[in-house]
Amino acid sequence: MAGARKNAPPREDVLAAAMGMIAARGLEQLTMAALGREVGMSSGHLLYYFHSKDELLLQALEWSEGRLGAERGRLLTRSTATARERVDAYVDLYVPDGHRDPHWTLWLEVWNRSQNADDDARDRQAAIEGVWHRDLVALIAEGVSRGEFRAVDPDRFAARLRALLDGFSIHVAIGLRGTDRAQVLGHVREFLDEGLLADA
Repeated sequence: MAGARKNAPPREDVLAAAMGMIAARGLEQLTMAALGREVGMSSGHLLYYFHSKDELLLQALEWSEGRLGAERGRLLTRSTATARERVDAYVDLYVPDGHRDPHWTLWLEVWNRSQNADDDARDRQAAIEGVWHRDLVALIAEGVSRGEFRAVDPDRFAARLRALLDGFSIHVAIGLRGTDRAQVLGHVREFLDEGLLADA
């Protein structure tokens, strides 16, 4: 048993494989047995590492968010871009690529399972949400201080914008008819023009 665990693939490889399976086959096909076959581990060894499918999904989300966070940091610290250009980059990164986007599929499942999650899992989920929120608040505050944006309350505006993004993103991720990524980005640009640039 100890030898089998020693030869197990790195945790990041397991999480990457889980995301790959979600992208290729959907979340319903991601079972511990199927993932174990994919990475050369038994479902028992996977349970040893992750304890439950809920924990596996949350760790996969944290791993995926870590990669997105690095990309978000790169986009938001471009010194040559205006605050509005960086808000647009933030929105572009936030909105799913389309129906069954693997990252958003995972988010929806974690949100659904969080109804019965323990405090630790809820805190970890809130931490992911919090980073997105803080980055957006800082970006809006920068735009206000530079006179690019009107004098909005950055925290309140960010909360409303993220609620709008979440609602539209769910529509895109589940493939709601009549809603696609291009339409969503158009609606959000209009909201930003009206909310941030009016009276500027």
